[in-house]
Amino acid sequence: MSATEQALETPVFPLAGSSYRCPAPGYARLRAEAPVVRVRSEGGVDAWLVTRYEEAREALADPRLSRAETVKPGAPRIGGAMTSSPEMIISMDGAEHARLRRLAAGAFTARRIEQMRPGIQRIADGILDELALGGGPVDLVERFTVPMPLTVIGELLGVPMRVLRMFVANARDFVTVDDQGENSDSVNGMANLFESMVEVVAEKRKNPEQDLLSDLIAARDSGDRLSEQELVTFAFTLIGAGFDTTANQLASSVLALIVHHRDQWNWLAEDRSRIPRAVEELLRHVNLFSTDSAGNPRIATEDVELGGVKIAKGDAVVIAISAANRDERVFPDPDRLDLARTPNPHLSFGHGMHLCLGKQLTRMELEVAVDGLVRRFPDLSLAVPESEIPWHLGGINHALGALPVTWSF
Repeated sequence: MSATEQALETPVFPLAGSSYRCPAPGYARLRAEAPVVRVRSEGGVDAWLVTRYEEAREALADPRLSRAETVKPGAPRIGGAMTSSPEMIISMDGAEHARLRRLAAGAFTARRIEQMRPGIQRIADGILDELALGGGPVDLVERFTVPMPLTVIGELLGVPMRVLRMFVANARDFVTVDDQGENSDSVNGMANLFESMVEVVAEKRKNPEQDLLSDLIAARDSGDRLSEQELVTFAFTLIGAGFDTTANQLASSVLALIVHHRDQWNWLAEDRSRIPRAVEELLRHVNLFSTDSAGNPRIATEDVELGGVKIAKGDAVVIAISAANRDERVFPDPDRLDLARTPNPHLSFGHGMHLCLGKQLTRMELEVAVDGLVRRFPDLSLAVPESEIPWHLGGINHALGALPVTWSF
């Protein structure tokens, strides 16, 4: 153990004090003094915590830091990490991960996503039309930030709304941190999601349509059809990731802008061409992760040196994305929300093998959503004091339970 580590009190992951506005304050000290440090997780397992941008980016791209090892029998459980299973693409490495990713990658290219813009605009405008007709106050989470990305991912995959509503009901369980073992609500939630997709996949096999799920069902890789388990698990993973994270990021971003950065909300309303760059800064600055990581630990498959620290084979590693996104070596004045910031190489979508497949879709949805809100409701404001706004607790993401808003008519 280095002298720096000895001088620091052994931290417990996740550090206390995280909010949607910023990561826990303790990460700044670790980033400055011990960017790769041994910590004790809430689950009682020792792990290495990475907080500085350079080391975080390196760790995310290192194939020796395995996601697949974390879901094997007997693997250490890291408190504050999301429940996962071996069949999920986020739990795969190497050839298996590349095989599944390749099957869906064509639907998520920048060009294909840009072709979706008119449809996404139509969805957003339709929801906002209904919102405006009804008048305020309204719950923006229930009426916009959830239904918009849910409808988009449903149309992309070809999943009916009745099934999508089941995903909304189970979304909190899907992203609950796993501190309770195999009987946790998060495991039960994933089981419910899996069961809801079996019927959809069976129907698609009989009656394929022009959608991504039909393409996945028909896909071959080296002559082999995807197994039923792979199909169903991949489908509900895409839905869960495709709407819940976007919905949470959008809701928290709107809250931050209309309450704490009103001048920048007005700045966007004055010139909406600023929104694409602003979205990148919102992704960096507005903290999605309640545990200040991407929710997915890794395990070293061999000895690895990172930031001058030796990580032994079998050791667990947690990468604090939100802390890396506040690294002053990369982002000048990192704690300031600067919607004109450029360049902005944030790590909110990850990096390396597990770089978010839907990153371009998320960017576009956020752009369209923020544009619609500042255009239609430039004086949007909270309908209640911020202290009365409910939050879902116990998940890997900061998730608003409701966002009551109003505007002038």
